[in-house]
Amino acid sequence: MRNATGMEIKPIIGQAWTGRHVILLHCTIDNQFINLYKSFHAPIEPPRYNCAETLSQLLSIGYSIVAITPISANQIQYFLVL
Repeated sequence: MRNATGMEIKPIIGQAWTGRHVILLHCTIDNQFINLYKSFHAPIEPPRYNCAETLSQLLSIGYSIVAITPISANQIQYFLVL
């Protein structure tokens, strides 16, 4: 990749991602973790079997809950952004 002046741009190893981070957390209505989908560079802790604990960890990192959506009769999706 080259910039406007024609110089080659190389990524810097270890450079922090400065954009938004997104997580979709799927849980059952009885507090069991199902799955977690995240943007590539999103910082996370390993998810726990207990969905409330997983949410607690993500909120302590600094994520905010943007939306909570039922995706079936017994599943909930949490949309979190950092």
